[in-house]
Amino acid sequence: MSRLSFWTTAIVRDDERGFLRRDGRFAKLLPPGRFNEFDPLGQSTIEIVKVVRAEIAPETALLLARTEPDLADEHFAVVRPGPGEIAIVSFDGEPKHLVLPNTTRAFWKTVTAVDVELIDTTSTLRVEKRHLDKVDATRAGGAIATAVVDAHEAGLLFVDGVLTERLDPGRHAFWSVGRNVRIAKIDLRPQPLEVTAQEILTKDRVGIRVTLTAFTRIVDPEKAALASSDVNATLYRLVQFAIREAVAARTLDEILAARHTIDGEVRAYVTSRAGPLGAEIGEIGVKDMILPGDVRELLNKVVEAERIAKANIIRRQEETAATRSLLNTAKLMENNPLLLRLKELEALEKLVEKVGRIDLHAGAGANGLDALLSNLYRLGQDNDTAPEQR
Repeated sequence: MSRLSFWTTAIVRDDERGFLRRDGRFAKLLPPGRFNEFDPLGQSTIEIVKVVRAEIAPETALLLARTEPDLADEHFAVVRPGPGEIAIVSFDGEPKHLVLPNTTRAFWKTVTAVDVELIDTTSTLRVEKRHLDKVDATRAGGAIATAVVDAHEAGLLFVDGVLTERLDPGRHAFWSVGRNVRIAKIDLRPQPLEVTAQEILTKDRVGIRVTLTAFTRIVDPEKAALASSDVNATLYRLVQFAIREAVAARTLDEILAARHTIDGEVRAYVTSRAGPLGAEIGEIGVKDMILPGDVRELLNKVVEAERIAKANIIRRQEETAATRSLLNTAKLMENNPLLLRLKELEALEKLVEKVGRIDLHAGAGANGLDALLSNLYRLGQDNDTAPEQR
């Protein structure tokens, strides 16, 4: 709008309309074109507004609906949903706006086809797919509660704090107009639960640190949701208390000798209390047990002493077996001269291998060759037994 001398002029484009006002009061709606208003006193104004897929102030639309009903009916679409109603406003068949209950909004329909669909949310809780496809839930102003439940999850629908329905995997949306709607998702897969480095005093007052691992799974989502706000935290406390009870009732020696028994006791304790929580306990066991430094050193000495004792027993058994073998051989040779002679020759053969060469000078006296062989056999026996004695 411009003013030249006594004239007020304006150019209205095709996608615009003009409000001509005199002394602040509506006078005329200007279509596209150029306008010259004779206004020597400067009492006229022209307001140019966009009208394509556009919204108009509801106060202006309602005022014109009273003063200029025919004009308002031609150019404006006034949307006023009642209590519990939602309006979906579409421009040329394309959903654009969601109007909440007890709200008034107005839209230009001069060059745009405006369609309004009213939905009574008091009679239906779930948002139909055709409506959900039209409405962007993120821009619904809190009118829609939506969630996607995965295949490994269970969805729970709460309306005004009351559990009303279990939801299958998929996309779900509900009208939250005039009500508090919440969708909780619970993971049904096994979950690891680790109680780490718990400092516990045994029955004989030895402080140890225990780490325990368990696997839990929600089997009844409805019961779990109603029993505890955080089932995993509750199970953690149960496992923590169970391991403390099991360790405190035993001495250190009993704990070291009965780790599997402790696992079973902890599992039985937690399982009996996990049922009312809608959960079950799978594998459970002591993952690590850390002893005080002085106790650990003492146990290492005990283990070393046991190892040495076992080694001594094995050595004595071998010595006994060797002695028994020599005794049996001696008895056989005493009753069998031929075997004795073969043994003498075997000793001579070993001696030759070690020496390399032997010159024999044996006369007829002093038993001759027999005496020499006997002496060589005894010498070979002495050489064989000498390393063992050393």
